[in-house]
Amino acid sequence: MPDDLTDRVIGIIAETQHLDREKVTIDSSFADLNIDSLDGMQILFALENEFDINIPDEAAREIRGVRQMVDGIRQLVEAKQTGSPASA
Repeated sequence: MPDDLTDRVIGIIAETQHLDREKVTIDSSFADLNIDSLDGMQILFALENEFDINIPDEAAREIRGVRQMVDGIRQLVEAKQTGSPASA
């Protein structure tokens, strides 16, 4: 069962890409979902707005799937809450 953060990230990916939410799982790769780099940018902007974080460009370029995205967002959100720097 996904936690709240995972569920929110999956929801944003599904919404921005106009996909059925059931198609997007934690193990989906962006290639599986036909998400290209432009789509990825839209997802990043939506996630930055949703979680009030800044995703570093170099980290964003390395993300290839939903699990990586969730893990990176989790690190940034936790760092924001504790006030310490982190990278996705």
